Formats: sequence, structure tokens, C-alpha cells
Amino acid sequence: MYVAISLILVLGISAYFNMPREDFPEIKETKIYVSTLYPGNTAEDIEKLITDPLEDQLKGLSGVIEITSTSQEDYSMIIVEFDDEMNVEVAKQRVKDKIDAEKASEDWPTFNGAKVDPNAFDLSKSEEIPFLNINISGDYPLEKLKEFAEYLQDDIEDLTEVKQADVRGVQDKEVEVAVDIYKMMATQVSFNDIITAINNGNVTSSAGNLIASGQRRTIRILGEIENPKDLENFVVKTEKGNSIYLRDIATVRFKEKDKTTFARKDGKPVVMLDVKKRAGKNMIGAAEQIKLIVANAKENYFPKNLEVSITNDLSDKTIGQVDDLVNNIIFGIILVVAVLMFFLGFKNALFVGFAIPMSMFMSLMILGAMGYTLNTMILFGLIMGLGMLVDNGIVVVENVYRLMDEEGLSRVEAAKKGIGEIAYPIIISTVTTVAAFVPLGLWPGLFGQFMIYFPITLSVVLGSSLVVAIFFNSVLVSQLMTTEDKNMPLKRIISITTIVGGFGLIILIFGGAYRGLGSVMVFTAIMLWVYRLVLRKWANYFQENTLVWLENAYETTLKKSLKRWFPVAITIGTFILLLIAFGGFGASVASQRTKIEFFPDNKPNQVVVYIEYPQGTDIDETNKITKEIEQKVYSVLNQDLYMDEGVNFMVESSVSQVGEGAGNPQTDEGSAAEMPHKGKITASMRQYKYRRGLDSEELRQKVQKALTGIYPGVLISVEKDANGPPTGAPINIELEGNDYDELIATAEKMRAYINSRNVPGVDEIKIDVNKDKPSMKVIVDREKAGELGVSTSQVGQQLRSAIFGAKAGIYKEDGDD
Repeated sequence: MYVAISLILVLGISAYFNMPREDFPEIKETKIYVSTLYPGNTAEDIEKLITDPLEDQLKGLSGVIEITSTSQEDYSMIIVEFDDEMNVEVAKQRVKDKIDAEKASEDWPTFNGAKVDPNAFDLSKSEEIPFLNINISGDYPLEKLKEFAEYLQDDIEDLTEVKQADVRGVQDKEVEVAVDIYKMMATQVSFNDIITAINNGNVTSSAGNLIASGQRRTIRILGEIENPKDLENFVVKTEKGNSIYLRDIATVRFKEKDKTTFARKDGKPVVMLDVKKRAGKNMIGAAEQIKLIVANAKENYFPKNLEVSITNDLSDKTIGQVDDLVNNIIFGIILVVAVLMFFLGFKNALFVGFAIPMSMFMSLMILGAMGYTLNTMILFGLIMGLGMLVDNGIVVVENVYRLMDEEGLSRVEAAKKGIGEIAYPIIISTVTTVAAFVPLGLWPGLFGQFMIYFPITLSVVLGSSLVVAIFFNSVLVSQLMTTEDKNMPLKRIISITTIVGGFGLIILIFGGAYRGLGSVMVFTAIMLWVYRLVLRKWANYFQENTLVWLENAYETTLKKSLKRWFPVAITIGTFILLLIAFGGFGASVASQRTKIEFFPDNKPNQVVVYIEYPQGTDIDETNKITKEIEQKVYSVLNQDLYMDEGVNFMVESSVSQVGEGAGNPQTDEGSAAEMPHKGKITASMRQYKYRRGLDSEELRQKVQKALTGIYPGVLISVEKDANGPPTGAPINIELEGNDYDELIATAEKMRAYINSRNVPGVDEIKIDVNKDKPSMKVIVDREKAGELGVSTSQVGQQLRSAIFGAKAGIYKEDGDD
């Protein structure tokens, strides 16, 4: 039995340190996302060519609850929501089958010579939110900073805990062939001639095998260019013996792509890495490994004057929150043992108190084996079960103690008889307690997925406490229990406290991740002396005097309550008090004095400003105005109230992104579209213990007030990091119709009306349709086009090539495309 106890303790401690940690459990939604990228098309064309045909196909799927879609410039996103019983992998395969069927149709659009390829995937929200940013800056060209970022990117993406690390603030390079349209016309060269010449000339292929001299040799035709300037010597067209080279009609440059992203830290440009973790993996472990990778790179690879910093590190906040809850558990154990000591005596309290860590470690071992993470819901379940799990131990220890004290039985006989008497009652008691929480596990939908951790944790904790009480406690009392409460010899106390305290100090100083265990051991050694010198006298006095008085008072009160008309009066009075309680609660809710919410509102660990300009806004213009908004935000964040000797004790870091990476993961939901009209400013708060009692929600409201109404036509939303299950907006008002312009105008009127009413509790009203992008329409005169032998398709293709360009192959440099 002692071997089993030791094994459970070791496995439980191991599970505690190895279980992935996160704020809240990850929720797997039964949604499949279909994203389609089709560059160079308006939102209306995307809807007509991509979204509508796919929606028609997907409507025939079984188990579908709702299909929603968003069509914007260059991009389509369709969300297919299935019922909760549907397996996500099965649903994804069915969606892919429908997509493949639609792609096989003849009128499905093509891009760069291949059919447009929709991507179907499921999504975990935790994989969409970067859990830290790495910022790189210094007196180096952007290209060099990008090299440093890619060096880190390769090592970080090799980690199993990391899904991806995206480079922001710098562009990839491309080979640009800038064609002179007038020279093209003069030489009668078309865009197709140029594209075909580059595609056919920049290629390496195999020509098969040749057998010569008894050997089989592979023949390869090497045609890929080694330098972009090699393209200038490509022959585009030959007529009457005259060759037209690419250099005659175009300029070839190796340059950065058009800007799609900007990144800044504290207002200064940086190259940034957005690091996202894989679902179900240990965020804290990933962050620790990333910090080691960064430290190693700074030590051995990066120049000393390169500035590398880590911001928006969510793992620090998670560690703080988990540690706070663990400290609450430890403090709860101490309080429970202290209370039991006064009622049962020190040694019996230790027998019962033994059940707490034993049940906890057994629970962690089981939960770890089930693949659960150590999150707020699991820890809350452990705290909830803390007071209940000692019940079984109290019953076992008290019954064995009674049999030894009153009937004079030996330890072993008392343990056998005592367990036999109370085994069934405590089993039934545990089962009924667990049964009370079963309905929480049957809650359907997303909330059910979120809440099920609570009843499962309680069931595991109470089940573990039952096993500990029946098996482990019975063994301990059968061998160690005594009815006499004797003083522990002074020499024994000195030896025990020296050993326990000494090992505790060693672990506390050198134990690293196990330092918490060392502090508990030191505290235990100190408390042994406190008990010997102070608490034992108090406990004895309480048992011999106060407890006797309480028992007598209770007996007297109970006898009086059962005489004459008192039972009836007590019953009626209790019922009246129940009615008063229900009525008072109802009145409090009706008067809004008591607020009802499913999940408590959290104090922000991050204040995030999402900025959205009208569609079609150029990214340079977006970046320009975002810089102005940054200054207004920083003026609030760096107020004197939050500064101490030049250091902001409230805000740890602030970063800004424009374009790629600037979307809201709660609303954009896996969108891969370019976002030149969006910006984002993220301010990360310090841990609660450093905030000096100031409210981060008040800071968020100050930022929101400072940005209200300053840029008409620009949607600015000041939000905070989300806690709990994904719920979306508390209230959604949906407008349906065929005319987008009329719908948007009506929505604007509704927003203005609601804002004018100053409804309490309404913080912000957002419209999720952005249809302000100006457009130019080209109307083809069919009669004239027919006379010239030109079709509408040719006009469109030529305009697209001249304005949007076309991909004409791949240039490889150092293994990169």
C-alpha cells in the first residue's frame, strides 16, 4: 500500500508539472471554414463567381444548422455550422467532397492557369491568437532584419508546440518585369507572348534516361535562371529573322513586393514575428523554449547592437493566474487542516489532511492521463472539491477513533470494523454529490463543451477522495492511530524540522520549477514549532471547554425546539424565510441591482484597438492615420498616473500592426485575405501584483473615450482579451434584403438611433459590412468590339494583365521561392 501511495504521489507531481497550462479550456466548434483567394476581383464578383456556387453545393449537406458567408475584394469566406453530434473530421470531408464537385464544373474560374482552389478547414480560436511577438530592430537594412527574423522563424516553427510564426513589417521579394506598353504595341508583342516566353524558358526538366557504355544516365535540361537579369536575354518573339528580347520592351528588377504589412513597437518600426501555438499544446513550455532560442541567437548569431524583445507574452499571465489558483489550493489545505486540528486533534487532523494532497495528486494523475490541460475550469473544480473531499476522511478517522476510545478495540480491529460500518454510506454520499453536478455535463452546445470540465473534475476529485478514505486512510489509522494526545519529544521535533526544513531550503534555492514544493516544506517545518509552542494549547482548550459548551448549547436548543408548538413554528418560519429570500432576489434582479451574466467580466490583460478604414483604402494611407491614432493611445497609456520614475507600471508593452496580422481573430475567423484597410494596436498590461491597485478596465475606457468620433468614417473598436467560451457579441441585430446599399443605410440609421438613446450597458455598436470601396466600371461597346474582332473576355484579360499583372514563373534564391 505504501508503494501505491508513493507511486501516486510521484505520478501526480509529474502530471502537475507536465500538464499543458492555459487560461481556459480549448473549445472545438463544429464549424467548417471554406476560404477562397481569387485576387483582382471585386466583392460582387467574388460573391457571384465563388460564394454563391459553393453555397448552393453546401446547402445539400445533412446536419447543417447554418451557412454564413462573407465576400470581399479578392476573398471569400464561408462558414458551415453543423449540429453538435457531427464529428468535425467527417464534416470537413463532406464539405471537401462538395467543393471538389463544384470545382469540376466547366465554369469554375481559373487564376494563373489553374483552377481557383478553395480551402476547407476547421479552426481552433487558440491557434488564431498570437501568444507572443518577437520584435527585431536596429541600424540595419530591412532585408537584413528580415534575415534575422527568418533565422528565428525556422527554429521556432520546428517546435511541436508552435503552429506557425509569421514575419510582419517586411515584404518578401519578387522579380518584377515592368513592361513598357508603348514598346509592346510597336513590336506587336502581347502579354501572353511575354508570359509564355518566361514560363517556357525558366524551367528545369528531365529528358529521361540514356544507356551508354553499360550505364544508365539521367538527362536533365537545366533552364532555371540564376540571376533575375538573365530574363533580359529571353527572346519574346521572332519575326522575319528579327528577335525581340525582353530587355527591348521591359525592365527587370529584383525588389520587394508591394507593401502589405507594417509593424511598430512603441511607435518605432520593427520586424515582428507573430507566434501562434498548436491547439492542446503547452503554451508555457513553448514560450520557455522560444526564449531559449532567442537568447541563444543573441549570444551566438546576432550582432550585439541588434535589439530583440518579446512582447504580448500571454504565457506570463497564464503562469500568474495558474500559480494564484494553486496558491489558493495550498492555502485551503492549510486552513482545512487547522480547523480539523481544533476538532479532532493534531494527529487525527493529519490523517484527514493527508487525504487532501493525496486526492489532489491522484486527480491530477487521472486528468493528465485523460489529456486535459491545467486551466481555470480544472483548477476551479479542484478548489470546489477541496472542502468536500475531506468529508469521507473525517467519517473514517472519527469512526475508527470512536471504536478505539469507547470500545477499546485495537487499531487493526477498529479499522476493519470502522470501515465495514461506514463504507456503503460514504460511497452512497459521494455518488449523490457527484450526481448533483451531472446536469452541467449534459449541457448542449459550446457552453456544454466549456462547462463539462467542471463536473468531470469534481467527479474525479470526489472519486479519488473515496479511494483514499477507504483504502489509504484505513491503512494509516490501522498502524499509526492512538487515542492519547501526547507531546512530541523535543528531540524528535528538532530532527524532523531540521530534515524537512533543510531539504525545503535546498529545493527552494536550487529547485527551479519545484521551488513551490520547497516553500511548502519550509512552511511545514515552521508550523510544527508553532503548533508545539502555541496552537496545541489553543486546540486543547477548544476541545475541553469551547467544544463542550457548543455541544451542550446545541443539545439544549434542540430539546427546546422539539417541544410544544416550536416544530410547527420553525417549519412555517423557514418556509416564510424561503419566500422572502426568493422575493428579495427577484426584486433585486428586476431593479438591476443584481446583474446576471453567464461568465464574470474580466479585467483586461490586453487592451486592443482595432481600426478599420473603408474598403479600398491604400495601406500607406491606413498606416499614416494609424500612426496618428497610436499617438493618441500612447498619450493615454503614458499618463502620469501610470508612470513612476519614467517606467510605466501599468502597461508592459505596446505594439502596432497594419495590414497583415491586423485582423480581429474573434470576428475574422481564419481569414487569409489581405487587410490593407485594417490596423491594430495592442497594449499588454503587467501582472496584477504590479498594477498598484489600478483598474485596467478604466484604462481601456479612457482609451475608448479618447478615440470616440475623432475620425468620421473610420471604425475604431477598443476591446480586451476575451475570457471564457466563444460567445460573440451579446446582442446581434440582423437585417436581410437584396440591396446592400439600402441595408447599410438602414443599419447606420439604427446605430445612430440606439446611440442617441444612451442605453445603459451599451458600450459599442458595430456594423460588420464594409462596402465603401469606390469602383470604376468599364462598359464594352459590343458592336464596335465585334467590328474590331475583340471579345469582352479579351478586353478584361488585357486590362487585368496591364493593371494587376500576372505570374510568369518562379525564381529560386538560396532555396527560397
